[in-house]
Amino acid sequence: MKTLEILFFVLLFIVFYTYLGYGILLWILVKIKQILHFAQNDNGFAPEALPEVTLFITAYNEEKVVDGKMKNCHELDYPKDKLKIVWVTDGSNDHTNDKLKEYADATVLFTPERKGKTAAMNRGMRFVTTPIVVFTDANTFINNQAIREIVSCFNNPKVGCVAGEKRVDMNSAAGAAAGGEGLYWKYESFLKKLDYQLYSAIGAAGELFAIRTSLYEEMPADTLLDDFILSLRITMKKYIIAYCDTAYALESGSADMKEEEKRKVRISAGGLQSIYRLNALLNPLRYGVLSFQYISHRVLRWSVTPVALFLLFPLNVILAIYSGNSLPYIILLLLQILFYIAGFYGYYLSTRSVKNKLLYIPYYFLFMNINVIKGFFYLKRHKGGAWEKARRA
Repeated sequence: MKTLEILFFVLLFIVFYTYLGYGILLWILVKIKQILHFAQNDNGFAPEALPEVTLFITAYNEEKVVDGKMKNCHELDYPKDKLKIVWVTDGSNDHTNDKLKEYADATVLFTPERKGKTAAMNRGMRFVTTPIVVFTDANTFINNQAIREIVSCFNNPKVGCVAGEKRVDMNSAAGAAAGGEGLYWKYESFLKKLDYQLYSAIGAAGELFAIRTSLYEEMPADTLLDDFILSLRITMKKYIIAYCDTAYALESGSADMKEEEKRKVRISAGGLQSIYRLNALLNPLRYGVLSFQYISHRVLRWSVTPVALFLLFPLNVILAIYSGNSLPYIILLLLQILFYIAGFYGYYLSTRSVKNKLLYIPYYFLFMNINVIKGFFYLKRHKGGAWEKARRA
C-alpha cells in the first residue's frame, strides 16, 4: 500500500507541475532574473535598414479566403518593395490559383500533386532569397505592424526564430470549441512570454512565425508539427526563439468540438513524433535551461502527464478504500469526482450550444488530455504528410 501511496503522489505532482507548477516556477525564475537585471536585447532596426522579407503562405484549396488574405497582406505596414508574397498551393484543385492570378505581387508556386504542408514548405523554401521569411496560414489575419515587430526582434543576433502570438476569435463560434481554445491559448501565450523572458520560447505556432532563412532545414515529408520541429531545431544550433506578442495572428475557433478534436489529435500525435525526432533536446547536460523548458512545457504534456492524470482516479479509489488513513484520500476522491462531473456537464452544455466559460475549463482540460491518448493511435496509423483539415467557424 505504501508503494501505491508514493505512486499516487508522484503522479499528482506530475499533473500539478505540468499545468500549474511550471508556470509558477517560471514566473519566480523570471522575477529573479529581472532583479539581477538580465534582459533580452530587443532594439529594432532603423527604418532605412529594414531587410527584405518573404511572407510565405502554404495553402490547400483556400479559394474562400484568398481575397481576404491578400487584402490583409496589402494592409501590412512594411515597405512594399521589401515585402515579397509567396503562396505554395500544391495539390489545390479549386479556384485558389485562379484567384491568385488577379494579384500581380503574389508569387504562386504550384504542383498538382498534394504531398502535405511540410513537403510544400521544403519545395517553396528553395525559391526564397530574402534573409528573413515569415510563415503564416491562409486563414489567419495578422496585425498591420506584425512584420515590423517581428523584424525588430532579429536585431538580437542570438535570435534565430520569432514566434508571433496566436489569438482565437472567441466570437466566431458559439460553443466550447472557440471558448476552450481561446482560454487555452491565452494561458499558452502567458507561458511563452515567460519562457522567452527566462531564455527562449519553446516552439512557434504556424499561424505566425519567422526565421532567418539561412537556418531553414528540410524536414521529412510526414512531419506533423513542421512549425514546432523547425523552430526547435534552430534552438539546437544555439539560437533562441523570441516571443513577440505585439505581432499576432487572429483566426476563427474550430466550427465545433468534433472539428477541434481533429486538430488536437493531430497536434498530440505530432507532439509524440517531435519528442522522438528531437530526442537530443532531452539531454540537459548538453542544452541546459532549454532542456528544462522543453521537458517542462512540452514533453510532459505530450507523454507522461495524460497517463498520470487518468491513473489518479483508480489509484485514488483503491487508497480511499484500503488505506489506513483514508480521510485525505476520500477528500481528494470527492474533488476528482466533482471535477469530472463539471467536465461532463460542460460537455453536455456544449452539445446544447450553451455558453458557460467556467465549465469550459474542466471540459476542455479533459478533452485535451483524452486527445493526447488518441494521438498515439493516430501516429501509428499516420502515413505521408497530408491530413484532413479541421473546419473553422
